Amino acid sequence: MARIIVAQFITLDGVVEDPDGSDGTPFGGWCFRHGPEAISGDKFRYGSVLQTGIFLFGRRTWEAFSALWPPRDATDPFARALNAADKAVVTGGDVDLARWQNSRRVEADPVGWARETAATRDVIVIGSGSLVERFVAAGAVDEYRLRVFPTATGDGRRLFPDGAALDLVSVEQMGPTSLVIATPSVRGR
Repeated sequence: MARIIVAQFITLDGVVEDPDGSDGTPFGGWCFRHGPEAISGDKFRYGSVLQTGIFLFGRRTWEAFSALWPPRDATDPFARALNAADKAVVTGGDVDLARWQNSRRVEADPVGWARETAATRDVIVIGSGSLVERFVAAGAVDEYRLRVFPTATGDGRRLFPDGAALDLVSVEQMGPTSLVIATPSVRGR
């Protein structure tokens, strides 16, 4: 059985909201304050999952990524791999799937869809705060890949607003300002 993986940028105080500043919050843009090397390349260590898994996005995150990543294809090996990867967007509305290759629509229950899909391949949920909240609430996360930035915003949506007990799997230094922490969920406890 494959995994449902949540990949998030996160602050020391657990905030996942507005890492790039595009939502216009007073605390937004916290991940970009650490320079482009903090977010460039395969910082979540997807590795072969880029070829074998499927990336699941909420509509707003998919639209932002579909504008950001395709133009980088010629100069960035990670962009080429992400652009070639299978992608799904959760939406009931119109989305121009042709904007980002290998994209499909998920109109039904995304948690049910992901559980069914994870029977044969990894599902990676990226960004998409409200979507991630649904997966966390349903206990449907097998692994968290968190890019922890040495910033505390003091405000904003948190990944675990009610707390969580997680088992640490690995910690890796990823440049001078952040770490990757991969942890399994508390599902089944």
